[in-house]
Amino acid sequence: MNFDEISDKRVAVLLSGGVDSAVVVYMLHTAGIKPDCFYIKIGPDEDEEWDCTSEEDLEMATAVAAKYGCRLSVIDCHREYWDRVTAYTIEKVRAGFTPNPDVMCNRLIKFGAFEEKAGKDYDIIATGHYAQTEIIDGEKWLTTSPDPVKDQTDFLAQIYDWQLRKAAFPIGQLMKEEVREIAEREHLVNARRKDSQGICFLGKINYNDYLRRYLGENPGDVIDMETGRKLGQHRGLWFHTIGQRHGLGFGGGPWNVVKKDMEQNILYVIRGYDPIRAYKDEFRIHDMHFLTRPFRDGEERNVAIKIRHTPEYYSAVITPEADGIYHVKASQPIQGVAPGQFCVIYDSDFHRCFGSAEITL
Repeated sequence: MNFDEISDKRVAVLLSGGVDSAVVVYMLHTAGIKPDCFYIKIGPDEDEEWDCTSEEDLEMATAVAAKYGCRLSVIDCHREYWDRVTAYTIEKVRAGFTPNPDVMCNRLIKFGAFEEKAGKDYDIIATGHYAQTEIIDGEKWLTTSPDPVKDQTDFLAQIYDWQLRKAAFPIGQLMKEEVREIAEREHLVNARRKDSQGICFLGKINYNDYLRRYLGENPGDVIDMETGRKLGQHRGLWFHTIGQRHGLGFGGGPWNVVKKDMEQNILYVIRGYDPIRAYKDEFRIHDMHFLTRPFRDGEERNVAIKIRHTPEYYSAVITPEADGIYHVKASQPIQGVAPGQFCVIYDSDFHRCFGSAEITL
């Protein structure tokens, strides 16, 4: 990014305790910019005993801020997270959908609740996301990172346009290994710390434990869709996602989850290493959220799409239908297309991110 563009701005950094946001502080410091740092506090309810890394995260964030002479403030977004992100997640999974808490965490917490509590006093909110922004024809766009494995534009595709205008991603032009090299060279305390693999802000909390806390268990039959044979029981449909290939616990597989019948509480699976019925090349999306500029009415577009956080993306054609629905025709079948997932829409070069919409099938 061009640091000259923000050199005279009030800059806040969301410092998580991880290596990525630590290198953000270093890069700003090197550019002569002294940001204020903020650690967003999220954790389980006080009477819950989750395996959470928040104390260690805060220690790491404190050390990094001190190294570069930056003020660090702790912003408590505990209640906002559980009221907003958890409510969204539980509502979706209870209805049989596949939500993405990390996507909504960016929109509702990192660039949402934080804005209400402290971000409103700053011109720029800098984070350690692997994404970039560019001014194209006078408008600010979210654009992809050169690191295909770490690119996080899919997690940012639901933020609001005003949030994007304030956002900065200083490490977005770097590969992950470059970030690690900088951290080790500068002797950052978290240089070798592993990346978080859990739910946004919740560290090591297991996603199924998170769901079990709010929904409990609801056993039902698991049926082989091709033969109609009962294979066993599941503990709750919300613990499974369309396209799931692991963790089913039945012999004679491998098995793929292909359907959830919420009314009958039945999980349908199909056997095979790569069964064609586990793939779709056509589906519909709704509630399209545009980051910078909406498509023109009635416009068919050649685009690139992603439906999950993986390096793979697909060429597709999206066509508007009635009532805000878009039809998506992918260039090849995609495994595990599930209602509730976000389909992220890019230009055909997989560079500019237009936004995202929820898959409805």
